[in-house]
This record gives sequence, structure tokens and C-alpha cells, in this order.
Amino acid sequence: MASMLLHRGPDGYGLYRDPDVALVHTRLSIIDLEGGFQPLCNEDGTIWLTFNGEIFNYVELRTTLIARGHVFKTQTDSEVVVHAFEEWGTQAWSRFNGQFAFALWDRAREDLWLVRDPLGILPLHYSLQGGQLCFASEAKAIFASGAHSPRFAAAGLQEALSRWSVRAPRTVFEGIHSVPPGTALRFDRTLGSHAQSYWRASFEPDPSLADISTAEAADRLQDALSQAVRLRLRADVPVGAYLSGGLDSSVIGQLVRGVSGDHLETFAVRFADPGFDETEYQRLMSARLGTEHHEVLCDDGEIAEHLPEVIWHAETPLLRTAPVPLYLLSGLVQSSARRVVLTGEGADELFAGYNIFKEDRIRRFWARQPASTARPALLGRLYPYVARGRGGAMWRAFFKRGMMDLDDPLYSHRLRWRNAQAILPFLAPAWRSEGSIADLDAETQDRLPNGFEGWSALARAQFLEIETFMSTYLLACQGDRVAMAHGVEVRYPFLDPQVIQLACALPDRVKLQGLRDKLVLRKVAARSLPPEIFDRPKQPYRAPVSAPFFGARAPEYVQDMLSSRGLLETGLVEPELARRLQSKALAQDGKMTSAREEMALMAVLSLQLLANSFGQQWPARLKAAQQRLEAVPCVVLVDRVDTHGGSHDLR
Repeated sequence: MASMLLHRGPDGYGLYRDPDVALVHTRLSIIDLEGGFQPLCNEDGTIWLTFNGEIFNYVELRTTLIARGHVFKTQTDSEVVVHAFEEWGTQAWSRFNGQFAFALWDRAREDLWLVRDPLGILPLHYSLQGGQLCFASEAKAIFASGAHSPRFAAAGLQEALSRWSVRAPRTVFEGIHSVPPGTALRFDRTLGSHAQSYWRASFEPDPSLADISTAEAADRLQDALSQAVRLRLRADVPVGAYLSGGLDSSVIGQLVRGVSGDHLETFAVRFADPGFDETEYQRLMSARLGTEHHEVLCDDGEIAEHLPEVIWHAETPLLRTAPVPLYLLSGLVQSSARRVVLTGEGADELFAGYNIFKEDRIRRFWARQPASTARPALLGRLYPYVARGRGGAMWRAFFKRGMMDLDDPLYSHRLRWRNAQAILPFLAPAWRSEGSIADLDAETQDRLPNGFEGWSALARAQFLEIETFMSTYLLACQGDRVAMAHGVEVRYPFLDPQVIQLACALPDRVKLQGLRDKLVLRKVAARSLPPEIFDRPKQPYRAPVSAPFFGARAPEYVQDMLSSRGLLETGLVEPELARRLQSKALAQDGKMTSAREEMALMAVLSLQLLANSFGQQWPARLKAAQQRLEAVPCVVLVDRVDTHGGSHDLR
């Protein structure tokens, strides 16, 4: 299991074992480089921990706990978790400002806790089979235990293709579950599980902020963000920053400069295709901040070459190639001898930066006068193709579908999901079931929080975006999975608890006014950034989808994966539909005419790659990982299994 997580922690590993539990930890050294190895325990060895991530407010918590009599053996943030649990029990989780996933073994009560951070920034999986509980950051480590074989789950595959990603506790693997964000699971000695949900996003209006001005809101946001950045600069290694060229990462870069005058290194992805490239703005911000700037150039060949490895790390089929450039970016960070970077992710969800929020507003406005021709024309400001000739009429009809269903709690996201559902027929019949989408919609509605129907339309859309896309896809496939593939930790100041609390409580008018997005954040940016940045319309982060896999530079594996033999071996894809799509792509050098076709093509290819990684390639991957582990030191070994009439500790 340790060998399969070595990419997440390449600096050494540790093992704790007693008659009931074995804990293993692979370490990425960031705080207390010499003394912070795990698993670690409390003073009397009754509570043991294996921890992934960071507790950013550990200094303050540590001071409080020492004053209450706790004795620390290390300077790490991880040890705070053990003593906080001793002091506050399950109330400790809500005191942590961080991104984390951990297993905590309470020997005295014979309870094992699996706890995940509020937004699910860090992954945590588990399985129950044959009287055993196995858990790990990634599913591949559970498979390496030998207790569970890789098998796909129909419901997980259908959700991944129709919703872009899979919402916890479901995964694409049969019998493998994901701990939901903001949840602590307790397993007792009988392996009975008990769930404690300790945090969930809430957009309940705050009456005290009802009359706040944009300037006042910007003051409060700037203070909260500055503190969030300050906390996330805590490390015993240098901390860098991503620069996308957009508003959000630029704000974070500027705040880093304001908090710390130290040497700063920034990292950016350039695209060979000018339609995706933002180099001009990245270099503008680097010069403005005076950073040592690093760039990686991404072209079609790079995307095609690295997609299989990205799928292996993501452990899910993908509908976009967007994670691949970010995988290359974290590789650049690693090659620059850096381990920690700050990023601007989360701002669009909290301050209404995405087109889906504006689209929802336009459709609701249009619904008041369905016969209007002027109101749907507003969609052309978001999507230029809506305003173009005959094709525009087709798109207007698309956006009008379900427009009058204003009482639908899933209104804002229904169109996106319906569009992706067109991909489901590409799944082989054995992996499709009648009523699955209706069941998924009902499940989503059942899990909406109390009071949801009383929130504003924008707040409801923001909540759905956070719960069904940000936590499940953005922070996973484009976040943790591709960063930790290279042993790089990405930190998110916009996802600090105080920033989230403020953003959720602010009135809509300081976030989205008409179609002008992120008003309060732009106000913050205008105080220190050039207008080319703070006044710049959002350019959605995208990457070429289908073109890299067809044409003169097409990689050999594409033909193998999409051949009749390849499709037959996995049995996941409907062969005839896949062949038609492949033929069309070949005839057009991968330049598909619609986003839906691009998504379908990527879904088919990534499904095949996923099956290959966890099927035919699995024995070789496992063997190679175990060989790599042999070169890594075992730093902690605590063995309390009574094999010779007594227990013993080896360190």
C-alpha cells in the first residue's frame, strides 16, 4: 500500500502495527523536516495518527494545547491533531483551518476515525470486505493491499459521464467508497460505521451585511484573504505560486508579495495554441510582482503523451483534457525543487465568476418574457456562437429547454447535466441501467441542505457548483491528483474558512451585478493590480480536447485503445458508436464540430485508458512501485503484534 502512495510522499515511510490496526504513512516533508515522520502518537501511545495535508492554524492550536498541559514531541502540524482530539474529542475537527485527510486510531475506545477536510481538498477512500477495513488516500493503494481487486461500478461510471465526476461516497470502483467532504467516519470494533457531518457550505443571508457597500465588502475580503495567505505561507520549505494570467491567481500573488517580501517563484502553463494561451498576462503579473518566473509549454503532443498517466492518477474517466497541463505544471514545480504552491482556485465558485451563474440569471430573466428576442440575445455575451446566424437559433432553442421550470431546485445545472447525459449511450449496455439519471437527480435533491429553497437563485447555483463540481472534479482531477502525482502540495487561500464564511454571507449584488462578475474581488484587485488584470473578462481555463489524439502526431495507444480488440477486452464501451465517433475524428484530424462530440470522444478514450491501467497494466505498475519503495527509508517502525510472547517497538 505504501508503494502505491510513494508519489504523494517520497521522503520516507513509517508503519505502526498492533493486533487490531496497521497504519502506514508516506511523507512529503514540509514542516519539521527532520522530526515530523508518521505514524505518530500522543504521550501514552493510546492514540495513533496517519495524516495527509496541513493544519494551517497549528501554531495557535499548539499554544492553546500546551497551556492545557499537552506535551509535544515534534514541531509538526500533524501532532496537533492527536492532542486536539484528546482535548476536544470530535469537536476538534471544526477547529482545524486546513486541508487534510487522516486516520486516527483510538486504542482505548477501539475506534478508528477517518476524517476529511470541509471541502474535500484531500482524498480519502475506504473499503469493507471480508471482515477488513482498508483505507487510503487513493484507491490504487487499497487494491495493492490484496484485500480488494479493481472492478468498476456501473453507477459510478454513469455519474462520471453524466456529471463530469462522482460525488462521495460513490466512486467508479465497486466496493470503494470516498469519505464525503466535511465528514468524520467512526468505525467501531465490529466495523460498524457512524458518520458525523461537521461542515457544509451555507449561503444563508446575513442580515448584518444586507446594506454593506462594495468598498466595505472589499475591505473585509482583503483582510480575510491576507490572513489566509499568511497562514498558507507557513512551511519549512519555500512556497511558490501559480500564475494563470487571470484575476484570481494575480490577487493571490499580490497578497503573497504584501505579506512576505521574500524571493517568490511563480509557475505558469503556456499553450502552443493561441486560443488557449494567456502568456501575455502571466508575464505582465510576473514582472509586476518581481518574481522568478517558470513556464512550461503545452502543445497537442504533450497532452497526448501524458493523458494515460493523468488518468492513472485521477482514477476516473475524464470529459476534458484540462488536468493534463496542470499535471505538467506540477512537474515543472517539482523540477524546480519546490514542493508547495498557492493558487487562486475557489474564487469563481465563491464570487460568481463562471458563466453558469450568468447563464442562470439570463434564462430566469428570459422566462419572464418567453417571447422576447432581445433577452435571449444576452446569451451571446457569454457564448458568441449563440448570436451567429442559423446555428444561433439552434443554440437559443437549446438554452430555452426547461427554461420555465423555475421551481426546479437543480435549475441552474440541469442544462449542463442533460448535455453530458448524451454521452451515456457510449457505455456498453451492461454498464447502463434504466432510471439511473432520475435516481441521481433525486439523490442530489434529497441531499440539499435545510433552507436551500429560501436562498437566492445565485446562492443555490453556487452551492450546487461547489458540491457537485468543485469538490468532486476541480479540487481532485485538476487539483490534488495531478499535483501530488509529482509530490507537490497546492494550497488554496480562497478556500480558507473565514473567506468562505464571508463570501457565502455577502449579498448577491456585491458578487454579480447584471452580468458583471466578482465585483468585490475586482474591487480588491483594483487597489494594487493593473486594469489589464482587474478589469479583464474571465477567460475560462481550457485545453485542446480531441485534436491531440488524431492526425499526424497521434500516439499509438489511441489506435490500440479504440480498436475492436481493445474495446472488446474492456467491455465498457458500445463498439459501434465508438467506431463511428473514431471514424469522424480521423476524417477531421480530431477537429470535432461540437463540444458534446469532444466530450464523448474523451469519455471513450479515458474509459479505455482507465481500464487498461487497472487491468492489463496493474501487475507491472504494482511491481515497479514496490521496487521504488525499496530505495526509500523506513523511518518509523512500531510493531506491537504479540508474536513471541510480548510486544516490541522498533524505531
